[in-house]
Amino acid sequence: MVKEKNIVVSIILSIVTCGIYSLYWMCCVNDDVDVIAENPNKRSAGMVVLLTIITCGIYGFYWWYVNGQLMEQANQKSNVASSSNAVLYLILSIFGLSIVNYILIQSDINKYASEKAN
Repeated sequence: MVKEKNIVVSIILSIVTCGIYSLYWMCCVNDDVDVIAENPNKRSAGMVVLLTIITCGIYGFYWWYVNGQLMEQANQKSNVASSSNAVLYLILSIFGLSIVNYILIQSDINKYASEKAN
């Protein structure tokens, strides 16, 4: 079940906990994107975090790109007009702006969560 998450609170918690909350947020985003996109190849959130840590963040670049592709597929299935954010997520994460990626993808996730609630 996809739940709406307050973006401002999540950013503040990520900063206050020196990034530890962002790892939890990564798990939540991973699971929510898999549910929204009805991904048949479910990704383990714990494995995503572990691989990102082990590869010093390199796996995170790939993960952001895949999330962009999965959200695009979900938008196409739902007939929602949107552009692909996969390359944008990749570029932002390469330049160390993953927090912007979290904001963008969480706002998309929140749209789906509010639609399901209605």
